Amino acid sequence: MSVVPQSAPPLVDNSEKMEDTMLNDSLLSDPEDEEDSQAGAGTILEAAFVDPAYSWPPAEGMGKNAVELEATQKLLEIDDNASIHTTDSEKARMRAPDPPMYKVTTTTETVSTSRCGFLKCCKQEDATLSQAFTDGPGANNKSLKAEHEAKKKSARNARKAYKARKRSSRKGKERSRREREKYARVPEGIFIYRLNTRDHSIQLMTEPSSLTDRDTLLTEMVIAGAFPSNDKSRRGIDLVGVDGSNATIVACDQRTAIAWLEGIDMMLGNKSRNKLGKKISGREWSKEKLSETERNQIEEHYLNLAAYSNKLIRTGGIPGQEGKKKDTTGGIYYSIDTQREDADDVDEEALESIAKRRAVIKDSWDFYRMICSLLRDRRKYDEVFRKMQLDPVYPYLNSMTGLNDPGDDGSDLSDKIIMQPEQPEYASMSKSQVCQALVKKAEKALPSLVEICKAMAGSLGMEEVGVGPIKEVSAAIRKAEKKYEGDVLKCTDYCRSLLVVKDFATLLALLELARDSFGPLIRRVKLSTLKDDHKSLPGGYRDCKINLELKDHICEIQIHIWPMWVVCGIDGFRHYRHCLEYKTDTFENPYDALVGLERKTMAELLVMAEEAVSDMPLDNIEWYHEKYILDYFAEVGLFLKHGLDVFAEITLRQLIALRCDSPDIGPDHHETWHLQKYLEQALRSQEKN
Repeated sequence: MSVVPQSAPPLVDNSEKMEDTMLNDSLLSDPEDEEDSQAGAGTILEAAFVDPAYSWPPAEGMGKNAVELEATQKLLEIDDNASIHTTDSEKARMRAPDPPMYKVTTTTETVSTSRCGFLKCCKQEDATLSQAFTDGPGANNKSLKAEHEAKKKSARNARKAYKARKRSSRKGKERSRREREKYARVPEGIFIYRLNTRDHSIQLMTEPSSLTDRDTLLTEMVIAGAFPSNDKSRRGIDLVGVDGSNATIVACDQRTAIAWLEGIDMMLGNKSRNKLGKKISGREWSKEKLSETERNQIEEHYLNLAAYSNKLIRTGGIPGQEGKKKDTTGGIYYSIDTQREDADDVDEEALESIAKRRAVIKDSWDFYRMICSLLRDRRKYDEVFRKMQLDPVYPYLNSMTGLNDPGDDGSDLSDKIIMQPEQPEYASMSKSQVCQALVKKAEKALPSLVEICKAMAGSLGMEEVGVGPIKEVSAAIRKAEKKYEGDVLKCTDYCRSLLVVKDFATLLALLELARDSFGPLIRRVKLSTLKDDHKSLPGGYRDCKINLELKDHICEIQIHIWPMWVVCGIDGFRHYRHCLEYKTDTFENPYDALVGLERKTMAELLVMAEEAVSDMPLDNIEWYHEKYILDYFAEVGLFLKHGLDVFAEITLRQLIALRCDSPDIGPDHHETWHLQKYLEQALRSQEKN
């Protein structure tokens, strides 16, 4: 995909022609011409669509790779901006005349030199040309001034005529010939359509095949409305013409359908381009209160981003996925040209601006997707805990009271009872110095903690045992500021370890073993998050903690229950930290993170969503593709908030089918029910039952 100004200076291989073009540009650079330029707003999009007479994607072994090679060679390498020949007489007519108020005096000085002494057989002469400008006789001559103005006007008219001829040449025989050559080798089964947002027209650029149904084939239309199609591949667009005609076109890839729908909606929402006096059916952009200039800028920025993203996908240039080219035939034909008269090439600054905007939107997409992931995992934790409560020994555990557990009496974390032993020298030390002293104590206590954990794991046959690194000073200070009003002595996990038990029965056995083995060292047993009447940790996690004092330092043993642990594994702490930082427990619906976003930003996020799933179309996804299932779930939220309820419905139906096919989930799982609720929302938005 590329963004190229429609009237950019032509690319010419011949150096003489390139010099000619540079001269022409210099001749056309008179500032007075700028006021006569009428820059037209609009964009030309070209993309590949499916011929209904053929299946898509092509069946295995049916020439998909041949399509890739053939189309790449023809549609990406042909120069579409032909130059026109300029004669010397035309250059002279276009050149502005010299002003009459100066007289030019030219003198030539010749200097002779010789390298052979008096023989002077190797004589060389160098000529130096100099010019002097002085007041001439026409400086105050009115008739000469009038003559000069007439010549100047004539030169300006000549330049205008040249510009007009240059523009018309692109619509003439040369361009037609090049376009015929450009599309001549498009394989059967694919149509190339061109959309012009300036005049609302769509046009078929390729010849139909022998199998094409010409009676239903869309060849051209002036568009009055466009809507997502119910095509299950999520690549269809339903078009309505100003004459009331209807047509459906199906793109070769998902991102084409989304970008075209957005571009058409922007086009129809721009009332200044409606020169037909017909009623148009804009969906959402027509509701936005924007000026013509703002609409044109938004359209340009959006389509530039879509083009840039598509180019990264095609060339394997996505950051973090360098060299991973996507074999998507539809993207080969995807191009966007901005319609501007006398525009310059897209320079490096413009491309840098697009790249920076993409980076910002990509970060926003990653954050939004992370919110979807955090709330999904929280629901998993809640469901796991609900099932764990069915364990026969849970009522006994639920009745137990921890030791020095502030959660048992509902007190705040800042009122934590257990803390590091106070030392006299701490009174004259800063927080950082106190933390450094505690870190040294933790390093001394760590070997003893490791031995205790090994002994308990060996007695109960536990396989999951871990010893965490000593907490860093900076991390301890941050935690104290967030949870303990800055008191670093209340951080009791400088020295820490973890054990994973398989169920509640094993947890009870471990607590009994700890009491019998090193009961006098135990300072706290925290069970409150495992009680049914207590809140979980931020993000839904629940565990047990034992604090014991070793070598004058409070250490921590984190005891995890396997069904909880397996949800996120070792990344469970990252989940907890993010949920705490972003306060995800304050809302239930991840799509609420999109509330308040501008429509422009929402459209750009959809570009990033399609970039994320570019190598896994919706109809190719399998039940075990968890990464892509999450991507598509996040995209559903954008569809629902952006008015693309049909695409939301299609995606949700596919995700529900995948969850039903999963051997670990099935139709009665809470995740499947959760997706069905969103499907109901999408159906209600379409007024469907």
